[in-house]
Amino acid sequence: MQYKVKALNNHQQVVWIDIDAPDESSVRQQLHSRGLGLLAIKSPAVLSFKSREQFPLSLFSQELLALLNAGLSIVEAIETLGQKESRAYAKKILDRMIALLYQGLTFSAAMQQLPQAFPPLYIATVSASEKSGDLSEALTRYVAYHNQIDIIRKKVLSASIYPLLLLAVGGLVTLFLMGYVVPKFSVVYENAGTQLPWLSELLLQWGKFIGQHAGVVFGSLIALVVGLVYAASRDNVRSLLVAQLWRIPGLGERLHVFQLARFYRTTGMLLRGGIPAVSALNMVSGLLDPALVVRLKLATRQIGEGIPLSTAMEQNGLTTPVAARMLRVGERSGQMGDMMERISAFYDEEIARWVDWVTRLFEPLLMLFIGVVIGLIVILMYMPVFELAGSIQ
Repeated sequence: MQYKVKALNNHQQVVWIDIDAPDESSVRQQLHSRGLGLLAIKSPAVLSFKSREQFPLSLFSQELLALLNAGLSIVEAIETLGQKESRAYAKKILDRMIALLYQGLTFSAAMQQLPQAFPPLYIATVSASEKSGDLSEALTRYVAYHNQIDIIRKKVLSASIYPLLLLAVGGLVTLFLMGYVVPKFSVVYENAGTQLPWLSELLLQWGKFIGQHAGVVFGSLIALVVGLVYAASRDNVRSLLVAQLWRIPGLGERLHVFQLARFYRTTGMLLRGGIPAVSALNMVSGLLDPALVVRLKLATRQIGEGIPLSTAMEQNGLTTPVAARMLRVGERSGQMGDMMERISAFYDEEIARWVDWVTRLFEPLLMLFIGVVIGLIVILMYMPVFELAGSIQ
Protein backbone atom coordinates (compact mmCIF):
# COMPACT_ATOMS: atom_id res chain seq x y z
CA MET A 1 0.00 0.00 0.00
CA GLN A 2 1.10 3.56 -0.66
CA TYR A 3 1.13 5.99 2.25
CA LYS A 4 1.35 9.76 1.97
CA VAL A 5 3.67 10.97 4.74
CA LYS A 6 4.29 14.43 6.16
CA ALA A 7 7.84 14.58 7.53
CA LEU A 8 10.53 16.95 8.76
CA ASN A 9 13.86 16.83 6.92
CA ASN A 10 17.35 17.66 8.17
CA HIS A 11 16.85 21.35 7.30
CA GLN A 12 13.74 21.50 9.53
CA GLN A 13 11.50 21.81 6.48
CA VAL A 14 8.11 20.11 6.19
CA VAL A 15 7.94 17.77 3.19
CA TRP A 16 5.35 15.37 1.78
CA ILE A 17 6.58 12.03 0.42
CA ASP A 18 4.95 8.83 -0.87
CA ILE A 19 6.13 5.54 0.65
CA ASP A 20 5.18 2.00 -0.37
CA ALA A 21 4.90 -0.21 2.71
CA PRO A 22 2.71 -3.02 4.05
CA ASP A 23 1.81 -1.14 7.25
CA GLU A 24 2.49 2.04 9.24
CA SER A 25 5.22 0.38 11.29
CA SER A 26 7.24 -0.21 8.11
CA VAL A 27 6.64 3.41 7.11
CA ARG A 28 8.19 4.62 10.38
CA GLN A 29 11.19 2.33 9.88
CA GLN A 30 11.79 3.70 6.39
CA LEU A 31 11.57 7.28 7.64
CA HIS A 32 14.03 6.54 10.46
CA SER A 33 16.49 5.02 8.00
CA ARG A 34 16.28 8.19 5.86
CA GLY A 35 16.80 10.46 8.86
CA LEU A 36 13.38 12.06 8.57
CA GLY A 37 11.12 13.04 11.45
CA LEU A 38 7.55 11.78 11.18
CA LEU A 39 4.77 14.36 11.46
CA ALA A 40 1.74 12.58 10.04
CA ILE A 41 0.76 9.52 8.03
CA LYS A 42 -2.17 9.56 5.64
CA SER A 43 -3.33 5.97 5.20
CA PRO A 44 -4.75 4.67 1.92
CA ALA A 45 -8.52 4.95 1.60
CA VAL A 46 -10.26 1.82 2.85
CA LEU A 47 -13.92 0.89 2.42
CA SER A 48 -14.88 1.02 6.08
CA PHE A 49 -17.58 2.63 8.17
CA LYS A 50 -15.89 1.88 11.46
CA SER A 51 -15.08 5.06 13.34
CA ARG A 52 -11.49 5.34 14.46
CA GLU A 53 -10.92 5.99 18.13
CA GLN A 54 -9.45 9.39 18.88
CA PHE A 55 -7.23 10.47 21.71
CA PRO A 56 -8.97 13.18 23.84
CA LEU A 57 -6.22 15.74 23.27
CA SER A 58 -8.04 18.78 24.63
CA LEU A 59 -9.06 17.01 27.86
CA PHE A 60 -5.55 15.58 28.19
CA SER A 61 -4.06 19.08 27.87
CA GLN A 62 -6.40 20.57 30.47
CA GLU A 63 -5.77 17.79 33.00
CA LEU A 64 -2.02 17.80 32.39
CA LEU A 65 -1.92 21.57 32.85
CA ALA A 66 -3.78 21.29 36.15
CA LEU A 67 -1.37 18.62 37.44
CA LEU A 68 1.74 20.56 36.35
CA ASN A 69 0.43 23.70 38.06
CA ALA A 70 -0.08 21.58 41.19
CA GLY A 71 3.65 20.85 41.25
CA LEU A 72 3.88 17.38 39.69
CA SER A 73 6.65 16.54 37.25
CA ILE A 74 5.75 15.64 33.67
CA VAL A 75 6.31 11.91 34.29
CA GLU A 76 4.28 11.94 37.50
CA ALA A 77 1.47 13.86 35.83
CA ILE A 78 1.20 11.46 32.89
CA GLU A 79 1.41 8.43 35.21
CA THR A 80 -1.47 9.91 37.21
CA LEU A 81 -3.52 10.42 34.05
CA GLY A 82 -2.74 6.88 32.90
CA GLN A 83 -3.85 5.39 36.22
CA LYS A 84 -7.22 7.10 36.18
CA GLU A 85 -7.89 6.57 32.45
CA SER A 86 -10.70 4.07 31.76
CA ARG A 87 -10.73 4.19 27.94
CA ALA A 88 -8.58 1.44 26.49
CA TYR A 89 -7.23 3.41 23.54
CA ALA A 90 -6.31 6.50 25.57
CA LYS A 91 -4.71 4.35 28.29
CA LYS A 92 -2.63 2.57 25.66
CA ILE A 93 -1.33 5.90 24.37
CA LEU A 94 -0.48 7.15 27.87
CA ASP A 95 1.26 3.89 28.82
CA ARG A 96 3.34 4.06 25.66
CA MET A 97 4.27 7.68 26.41
CA ILE A 98 5.34 6.80 29.94
CA ALA A 99 7.58 4.05 28.58
CA LEU A 100 9.16 6.48 26.09
CA LEU A 101 9.77 9.08 28.82
CA TYR A 102 11.50 6.45 30.98
CA GLN A 103 13.75 5.70 28.01
CA GLY A 104 15.07 9.26 28.30
CA LEU A 105 13.10 10.95 25.51
CA THR A 106 11.80 14.45 25.97
CA PHE A 107 8.05 15.09 26.10
CA SER A 108 7.94 16.36 22.50
CA ALA A 109 10.14 13.50 21.24
CA ALA A 110 7.84 10.99 22.91
CA MET A 111 4.84 12.58 21.23
CA GLN A 112 6.56 12.34 17.86
CA GLN A 113 6.48 8.57 18.31
CA LEU A 114 2.70 8.76 18.70
CA PRO A 115 1.51 10.75 15.65
CA GLN A 116 -1.90 9.07 15.74
CA ALA A 117 -2.63 10.92 18.99
CA PHE A 118 -0.63 14.15 18.80
CA PRO A 119 -0.83 16.43 15.72
CA PRO A 120 2.28 18.24 14.42
CA LEU A 121 1.03 21.63 15.67
CA TYR A 122 0.76 20.33 19.20
CA ILE A 123 4.18 18.73 19.07
CA ALA A 124 5.74 21.91 17.67
CA THR A 125 4.17 24.00 20.43
CA VAL A 126 5.48 21.70 23.16
CA SER A 127 8.90 21.46 21.52
CA ALA A 128 9.26 25.24 21.46
CA SER A 129 8.18 25.45 25.11
CA GLU A 130 10.84 22.94 26.14
CA LYS A 131 13.50 25.32 24.89
CA SER A 132 12.11 28.16 26.97
CA GLY A 133 11.21 25.96 29.94
CA ASP A 134 7.57 27.05 30.04
CA LEU A 135 5.45 24.01 29.24
CA SER A 136 2.48 25.26 31.29
CA GLU A 137 2.25 28.42 29.17
CA ALA A 138 2.32 26.35 25.96
CA LEU A 139 -0.47 24.10 27.21
CA THR A 140 -2.49 27.14 28.26
CA ARG A 141 -2.14 28.60 24.76
CA TYR A 142 -3.19 25.34 23.15
CA VAL A 143 -6.23 24.91 25.42
CA ALA A 144 -7.32 28.50 24.65
CA TYR A 145 -6.76 27.88 20.93
CA HIS A 146 -8.77 24.66 21.00
CA ASN A 147 -11.61 26.31 22.92
CA GLN A 148 -11.87 29.13 20.37
CA ILE A 149 -11.98 26.64 17.50
CA ASP A 150 -14.69 24.69 19.34
CA ILE A 151 -16.76 27.84 19.85
CA ILE A 152 -16.84 28.55 16.10
CA ARG A 153 -17.54 24.92 15.28
CA LYS A 154 -20.42 24.77 17.77
CA LYS A 155 -21.93 27.97 16.38
CA VAL A 156 -21.95 26.55 12.86
CA LEU A 157 -23.27 23.19 14.11
CA SER A 158 -26.06 24.72 16.19
CA ALA A 159 -27.07 26.92 13.27
CA SER A 160 -27.41 23.86 11.01
CA ILE A 161 -29.36 21.62 13.42
CA TYR A 162 -32.74 23.31 13.07
CA PRO A 163 -32.73 23.47 9.23
CA LEU A 164 -31.68 19.80 9.09
CA LEU A 165 -34.47 18.93 11.52
CA LEU A 166 -36.97 20.81 9.36
CA LEU A 167 -35.78 18.96 6.27
CA ALA A 168 -36.03 15.60 8.04
CA VAL A 169 -39.55 16.24 9.35
CA GLY A 170 -40.72 17.70 6.06
CA GLY A 171 -39.27 14.74 4.16
CA LEU A 172 -40.94 12.21 6.47
CA VAL A 173 -44.32 13.95 6.19
CA THR A 174 -43.99 14.03 2.40
CA LEU A 175 -43.10 10.33 2.30
CA PHE A 176 -46.05 9.50 4.54
CA LEU A 177 -48.45 11.40 2.28
CA MET A 178 -47.03 9.93 -0.93
CA GLY A 179 -46.58 6.39 0.39
CA TYR A 180 -49.79 5.95 2.44
CA VAL A 181 -52.38 8.71 2.07
CA VAL A 182 -52.19 9.30 -1.71
CA PRO A 183 -52.53 5.57 -2.59
CA LYS A 184 -55.70 5.42 -0.45
CA PHE A 185 -57.15 8.36 -2.37
CA SER A 186 -56.21 6.77 -5.71
CA VAL A 187 -58.24 3.66 -4.85
CA VAL A 188 -61.27 5.81 -3.93
CA TYR A 189 -61.09 7.79 -7.16
CA GLU A 190 -60.63 4.65 -9.28
CA ASN A 191 -63.72 3.05 -7.75
CA ALA A 192 -65.70 6.25 -8.25
CA GLY A 193 -64.68 6.48 -11.91
CA THR A 194 -64.13 10.22 -11.55
CA GLN A 195 -62.37 12.21 -14.26
CA LEU A 196 -59.29 13.69 -12.59
CA PRO A 197 -57.28 16.82 -13.40
CA TRP A 198 -53.97 16.10 -15.07
CA LEU A 199 -51.82 17.16 -12.10
CA SER A 200 -53.94 15.16 -9.65
CA GLU A 201 -53.72 12.13 -11.93
CA LEU A 202 -49.94 12.45 -12.06
CA LEU A 203 -49.71 12.77 -8.26
CA LEU A 204 -51.93 9.72 -7.72
CA GLN A 205 -49.90 7.66 -10.16
CA TRP A 206 -46.72 8.52 -8.28
CA GLY A 207 -48.36 7.73 -4.96
CA LYS A 208 -49.65 4.44 -6.32
CA PHE A 209 -46.18 3.51 -7.55
CA ILE A 210 -44.59 4.34 -4.19
CA GLY A 211 -47.30 2.39 -2.33
CA GLN A 212 -46.82 -0.69 -4.53
CA HIS A 213 -43.02 -0.61 -4.28
CA ALA A 214 -42.63 0.76 -0.75
CA GLY A 215 -39.85 -1.68 0.17
CA VAL A 216 -37.77 -0.80 -2.89
CA VAL A 217 -38.35 2.94 -2.48
CA PHE A 218 -37.45 3.04 1.22
CA GLY A 219 -34.53 0.68 0.70
CA SER A 220 -33.22 2.95 -2.06
CA LEU A 221 -33.58 6.00 0.19
CA ILE A 222 -31.69 4.30 3.01
CA ALA A 223 -28.97 3.21 0.58
CA LEU A 224 -28.78 6.77 -0.73
CA VAL A 225 -28.39 8.21 2.80
CA VAL A 226 -25.72 5.63 3.69
CA GLY A 227 -23.91 6.36 0.42
CA LEU A 228 -23.97 10.10 1.08
CA VAL A 229 -22.64 9.60 4.62
CA TYR A 230 -19.86 7.37 3.34
CA ALA A 231 -19.01 9.78 0.53
CA ALA A 232 -18.88 12.66 3.00
CA SER A 233 -16.33 10.70 5.06
CA ARG A 234 -13.93 10.50 2.09
CA ASP A 235 -11.29 13.22 1.89
CA ASN A 236 -11.42 13.46 -1.91
CA VAL A 237 -15.21 13.85 -1.94
CA ARG A 238 -15.10 16.53 0.74
CA SER A 239 -12.39 18.35 -1.19
CA LEU A 240 -14.51 18.25 -4.35
CA LEU A 241 -17.56 19.49 -2.45
CA VAL A 242 -15.63 22.34 -0.84
CA ALA A 243 -14.22 23.30 -4.24
CA GLN A 244 -17.77 23.59 -5.59
CA LEU A 245 -18.93 25.60 -2.56
CA TRP A 246 -16.06 28.05 -3.08
CA ARG A 247 -17.56 28.93 -6.48
CA ILE A 248 -20.88 30.06 -4.99
CA PRO A 249 -20.96 33.88 -4.79
CA GLY A 250 -21.04 35.11 -1.21
CA LEU A 251 -20.50 31.67 0.32
CA GLY A 252 -17.06 31.29 -1.24
CA GLU A 253 -15.98 34.59 0.27
CA ARG A 254 -17.11 33.47 3.75
CA LEU A 255 -15.29 30.16 3.39
CA HIS A 256 -12.19 32.15 2.50
CA VAL A 257 -12.56 34.24 5.66
CA PHE A 258 -13.21 31.13 7.78
CA GLN A 259 -10.02 29.49 6.55
CA LEU A 260 -8.02 32.66 7.11
CA ALA A 261 -9.37 32.88 10.67
CA ARG A 262 -8.20 29.38 11.49
CA PHE A 263 -4.92 29.98 9.68
CA TYR A 264 -4.14 33.19 11.59
CA ARG A 265 -5.16 31.74 14.96
CA THR A 266 -2.91 28.70 14.54
CA THR A 267 0.02 30.68 13.17
CA GLY A 268 -0.31 33.21 15.97
CA MET A 269 -0.23 30.44 18.57
CA LEU A 270 2.96 29.01 17.06
CA LEU A 271 4.65 32.41 16.81
CA ARG A 272 3.83 33.15 20.44
CA GLY A 273 5.40 29.80 21.29
CA GLY A 274 8.70 30.93 19.81
CA ILE A 275 8.58 29.09 16.47
CA PRO A 276 10.11 31.02 13.52
CA ALA A 277 7.66 32.48 11.02
CA VAL A 278 8.72 30.34 8.05
CA SER A 279 8.52 27.10 10.06
CA ALA A 280 5.15 28.10 11.51
CA LEU A 281 3.73 28.84 8.06
CA ASN A 282 4.93 25.49 6.75
CA MET A 283 3.29 23.69 9.65
CA VAL A 284 -0.14 25.28 9.13
CA SER A 285 -0.29 24.77 5.37
CA GLY A 286 -2.45 21.68 5.85
CA LEU A 287 -5.25 23.83 7.31
CA LEU A 288 -5.86 25.67 4.05
CA ASP A 289 -7.66 24.83 0.84
CA PRO A 290 -5.32 23.55 -1.92
CA ALA A 291 -5.70 26.82 -3.84
CA LEU A 292 -4.61 28.79 -0.79
CA VAL A 293 -1.76 26.38 -0.06
CA VAL A 294 -0.16 27.38 -3.36
CA ARG A 295 -0.41 31.05 -2.37
CA LEU A 296 1.01 30.29 1.08
CA LYS A 297 4.02 28.53 -0.40
CA LEU A 298 4.73 31.58 -2.56
CA ALA A 299 4.35 33.87 0.46
CA THR A 300 6.62 31.65 2.58
CA ARG A 301 9.28 31.71 -0.11
CA GLN A 302 9.12 35.50 -0.28
CA ILE A 303 9.38 35.77 3.52
CA GLY A 304 12.44 33.53 3.43
CA GLU A 305 13.95 35.92 0.88
CA GLY A 306 13.53 38.86 3.24
CA ILE A 307 10.18 40.35 2.19
CA PRO A 308 8.07 41.48 5.19
CA LEU A 309 5.41 39.03 6.25
CA SER A 310 2.57 41.54 5.80
CA THR A 311 3.69 42.36 2.26
CA ALA A 312 4.06 38.71 1.25
CA MET A 313 0.65 37.82 2.65
CA GLU A 314 -1.05 40.77 0.95
CA GLN A 315 0.58 40.12 -2.42
CA ASN A 316 -0.60 36.50 -2.41
CA GLY A 317 -4.21 37.12 -1.40
CA LEU A 318 -3.92 35.81 2.15
CA THR A 319 -5.28 38.92 3.82
CA THR A 320 -8.21 41.29 3.82
CA PRO A 321 -7.74 45.07 4.03
CA VAL A 322 -8.24 44.93 7.81
CA ALA A 323 -5.85 42.00 8.26
CA ALA A 324 -3.15 43.63 6.10
CA ARG A 325 -3.19 46.79 8.18
CA MET A 326 -3.13 44.85 11.45
CA LEU A 327 -0.19 42.75 10.23
CA ARG A 328 1.80 45.91 9.50
CA VAL A 329 1.06 47.13 13.02
CA GLY A 330 2.20 43.77 14.40
CA GLU A 331 5.49 44.05 12.54
CA ARG A 332 6.14 47.52 13.91
CA SER A 333 5.33 46.47 17.48
CA GLY A 334 7.13 43.14 17.30
CA GLN A 335 4.02 41.33 18.56
CA MET A 336 3.11 39.44 15.40
CA GLY A 337 1.77 36.38 17.26
CA ASP A 338 -0.62 38.46 19.36
CA MET A 339 -1.70 40.46 16.33
CA MET A 340 -2.51 37.33 14.33
CA GLU A 341 -4.71 36.07 17.13
CA ARG A 342 -6.49 39.44 17.21
CA ILE A 343 -7.05 39.17 13.45
CA SER A 344 -8.53 35.72 13.98
CA ALA A 345 -10.83 37.06 16.70
CA PHE A 346 -12.00 39.80 14.31
CA TYR A 347 -12.72 37.20 11.63
CA ASP A 348 -14.52 34.96 14.14
CA GLU A 349 -16.91 37.77 15.05
CA GLU A 350 -17.55 38.49 11.38
CA ILE A 351 -18.29 34.82 10.67
CA ALA A 352 -20.59 34.58 13.71
CA ARG A 353 -22.62 37.59 12.49
CA TRP A 354 -22.89 36.11 9.01
CA VAL A 355 -23.98 32.69 10.30
CA ASP A 356 -26.64 34.35 12.45
CA TRP A 357 -27.91 36.40 9.49
CA VAL A 358 -28.04 33.38 7.16
CA THR A 359 -29.85 31.32 9.79
CA ARG A 360 -32.48 34.00 10.33
CA LEU A 361 -33.05 34.23 6.56
CA PHE A 362 -32.78 30.55 5.61
CA GLU A 363 -35.07 29.03 8.25
CA PRO A 364 -38.25 30.93 7.18
CA LEU A 365 -37.49 30.22 3.52
CA LEU A 366 -37.04 26.52 4.28
CA MET A 367 -40.29 26.41 6.26
CA LEU A 368 -42.06 28.16 3.38
CA PHE A 369 -40.69 25.66 0.86
CA ILE A 370 -41.72 22.63 2.94
CA GLY A 371 -45.15 24.15 3.52
CA VAL A 372 -45.64 24.76 -0.20
CA VAL A 373 -44.65 21.16 -1.09
CA ILE A 374 -46.94 19.58 1.51
CA GLY A 375 -49.73 22.02 0.73
CA LEU A 376 -49.46 21.29 -3.00
CA ILE A 377 -49.75 17.55 -2.36
CA VAL A 378 -52.83 18.04 -0.20
CA ILE A 379 -54.49 20.39 -2.70
CA LEU A 380 -53.90 18.02 -5.63
CA MET A 381 -55.35 15.14 -3.58
CA TYR A 382 -58.53 17.05 -2.78
CA MET A 383 -58.91 18.91 -6.09
CA PRO A 384 -61.26 16.27 -7.56
CA VAL A 385 -63.39 16.50 -4.41
CA PHE A 386 -63.58 20.28 -4.80
CA GLU A 387 -64.59 19.94 -8.46
CA LEU A 388 -67.22 17.36 -7.59
CA ALA A 389 -68.66 19.60 -4.87
CA GLY A 390 -68.76 22.50 -7.34
CA SER A 391 -70.59 20.44 -9.96
CA ILE A 392 -73.21 19.33 -7.38
CA GLN A 393 -73.88 22.95 -6.44
